[in-house]
Amino acid sequence: MSYLPFTRPTLDEDTIQGVVETLRSGWLASGPQVQAFEAALSGYLEGRPVRAFTSATGALEVALQVCGIGPGAEVITPAMSFAATPNVILRVGARPVFVDVDLNSRNIDLNQVEAAITPNTRAIMPVHFAGLPLDMDALYALAGKHGLRVIEDAAHAIGSAWKGRKIGSFGDIVSFSFHPNKNMTTIEGGALCLTDPDEIKRMELLRFHGQAKDEEGNQDVLLAGGKYNLSDVAARVGLGQLRQLDGFNARRRELVARYFERFPAAPSCLLPRREAGHSWHMFAPLIPFEQLGITRQQFVKAMHQREIGVGIHYPALHLFSLYRQLGYREGDFPHAERIGRETVTLPLFPAMEFADVDRVCQALGEILGGA
Repeated sequence: MSYLPFTRPTLDEDTIQGVVETLRSGWLASGPQVQAFEAALSGYLEGRPVRAFTSATGALEVALQVCGIGPGAEVITPAMSFAATPNVILRVGARPVFVDVDLNSRNIDLNQVEAAITPNTRAIMPVHFAGLPLDMDALYALAGKHGLRVIEDAAHAIGSAWKGRKIGSFGDIVSFSFHPNKNMTTIEGGALCLTDPDEIKRMELLRFHGQAKDEEGNQDVLLAGGKYNLSDVAARVGLGQLRQLDGFNARRRELVARYFERFPAAPSCLLPRREAGHSWHMFAPLIPFEQLGITRQQFVKAMHQREIGVGIHYPALHLFSLYRQLGYREGDFPHAERIGRETVTLPLFPAMEFADVDRVCQALGEILGGA
């Protein structure tokens, strides 16, 4: 029986051949393929300006800088996400202010966001967890009420939609990830969506060394920017992936529907929330291991013995050593902590067959039924 990983990118021959042609072109760094990729992404997002980055992490950090967020500022963000989300807040000298998440959606609790706002709050950085959009109407109403910027961490949400509009096609500033485990990939990479022309210019300076050129090609350096420009090779992969993205996401929804049909009746397991517009980056149920008398490590080992890969997405952020130094402690955010204890990420990627889902669910039944 072949090993079933929890995720795997799908690369077609046309994309592979396109990469070969790009390599042979001699133009490997940012060039025509990056321009084409940015234009295609913009078209996908209703014409909104998009710029490609080497990573979503870099894009988020630049977004904070574009907003002028630095020392003394606070940014409210969920206690359940990947470490990149709060790390970039610290990297610009600001303070991440964690709040808890809804247990079913895993998205930030906006009631707790409002309670956490102080005179030092400058922005909200929500996460569309696993591809499930946050309530965008409520989010932007809250931000507008308090005069706050919104920097959406949409690393999981390329192709997700809120009331029929794609995440990234509207709102304040939105960052996407194209890591190989995401719904589409550029090998490594990300993108930033924003609208204000002055902020776009500042973002471009921050993305590439702060360099500007006049009409005659003379260079000047206007600020101490970084280097986050995507390569043409990566962009050519992205062009091939973007053409297939809607099909990839449709297949993910079909596979998730199969999971809901076949998931074993294990006591107190909590399945993810199903809503329209979900792109299903991950399928991550909560399993009450303590109640079932089995550890998560034992569960993962038992799945691996059956040649099935499992991920853990994610531990609660505030319990990491770095964030304990800011005064956070166990018990601060009960929902994030429960998710961190009980979450497992089951296999989900477009090349899977329904038989693969059935195999995973059979294994779940064997392991949890015998716990």
